Amino acid sequence: MKAEKYTRYERARIVGARALQIFMGAPVYIKTESIDPLEVALEEMRLGVIPITVKRDRRTSR
Repeated sequence: MKAEKYTRYERARIVGARALQIFMGAPVYIKTESIDPLEVALEEMRLGVIPITVKRDRRTSR
C-alpha cells in the first residue's frame, strides 16, 4: 500500500472509526497484548494495516 500523508483530522477520524469497529467486535489485524480498542487502532494505524481510505476532492486538496 502506498504510504499516504494524512492530515491530523483524517488520522483522528480513521483511528476513531477503527477503534469503534474493534470495540463492537471487529477482528483485529495485528498481534498485540493491548485490550484497549484505541491503543489497538493507533498501533494498526502506525503499522499501516487499517483498511480505511480517505476520499479527497481534487479541487480542495493540496
